[in-house]
Amino acid sequence: MTDSAKLHQPHPPPKGERSHAGDFSYVGIDAILEQMRRKAMKQGFELNIMVVGQSGLGKSTLMNTLFKSKVSRKSAQPNPEEKIPQTIEIKSISHDIEEKGVRMKLAVIDTPGFGDQINNENCWQPIMKFINDQYEAYLQEEINIDRKKRIPDSRVHCCIYFIPPTGHCLRPLDVEFMRRLSKVVNIVPVIAKADTLTLEERDDFKQTIREELRANGIDVYPQKEFDEDAEDRLINDKIREMIPFAVVGSDQEYQVNGKKILGRKTKWGTIEVENIAHCEFAYLRDLLIRTHMQNIKDITGSIHYEMYRVRRLNESNAGPETKRNQTL
Repeated sequence: MTDSAKLHQPHPPPKGERSHAGDFSYVGIDAILEQMRRKAMKQGFELNIMVVGQSGLGKSTLMNTLFKSKVSRKSAQPNPEEKIPQTIEIKSISHDIEEKGVRMKLAVIDTPGFGDQINNENCWQPIMKFINDQYEAYLQEEINIDRKKRIPDSRVHCCIYFIPPTGHCLRPLDVEFMRRLSKVVNIVPVIAKADTLTLEERDDFKQTIREELRANGIDVYPQKEFDEDAEDRLINDKIREMIPFAVVGSDQEYQVNGKKILGRKTKWGTIEVENIAHCEFAYLRDLLIRTHMQNIKDITGSIHYEMYRVRRLNESNAGPETKRNQTL
C-alpha cells in the first residue's frame, strides 16, 4: 500500500467505542460528542463562585469542603490578625484544579465586611458594582475589533448567600440583598452551620425562608422561568423544594465505622458532612458541580450578561437627549 493510500484509511475507533464498519446505515453524527469532549478536555473549564455572608458563618470552610482543597481566601492568604474591615472588600483567589484529567480554573470571590457593620445600609452596592464590572470587562473584550480567540471569563457565575441559623426569619439585610442581586447573578441561599438547629427547627426555618422569598419576589437559582422543558422542570422543582440548603462544612477527616469521612466531632457524636441524614451539603455540591454547573454558566452568559450587554449597548446608541430623559 502506498503512503498516500495509508493517509486516507479511516482511523480506528477510540478505545471503549465499538466499530460501525459493518453498519451500512451509520453516518457518524454521534461522533460530534467525542469531538466536543476532546476539545473541552484540552481547553479546561472556568467557574467563578462568590460567597457572601457575615463573618463567622463558615464561608471559607464550606468552600474548602466543596472542592476538597484549600481554595478559600483565608486558606490561600492566612492572616491570624485579620480584623473586620470597615467597608466591604472584594477579594478573588484563583486556583487550578485537576481531577481525572479534567482541568478547571476556579475563582473564589470573598466579600469580607458584608453585614458586619452597625449600619449595613446599602452594603450590597460594592458587590453589585463588582459583578457589573466583570460584565463590563467581558463586554469590552467582546466588542474589540481584534478580540482574543478565547475571552477570559471573570463573570460571577454563582453567588452562595449564607443565612445565619437564627431559626426565625430572614433579616431585612438578607431580603434586600437577594432581592437586588438575584436580578444580576444566580443566587443559591444556604443556611450556615445548620447543625446548631434541631431537624424540626431546620425544616420550619427552611419553610419560612421559602415563603419570604416568594412574598418578596426573589427568584433564586434554579429560576423557574428558565426551565427548558418538562424534564428540567421536574428535576428543578425538587431542588426548589429543598432551598435553602441547610449545610455544615468541615475539612477535618475522621474514621467512622472504618470509613474516612469529613465531619465535625461533638460530644454527642460525629456530624458527617456528606451524609444527607445529617445535613444537605451533598445536595449543594451536586447542584453546583455534578449536575448544574454548565447550566449555571449558561444562564450567566445568556440571561444575566445578555441583559447587561443589551442595556449598555442601548445606552451607547442613545442620543444625549434620550440619556437626559432617562435620568429624569
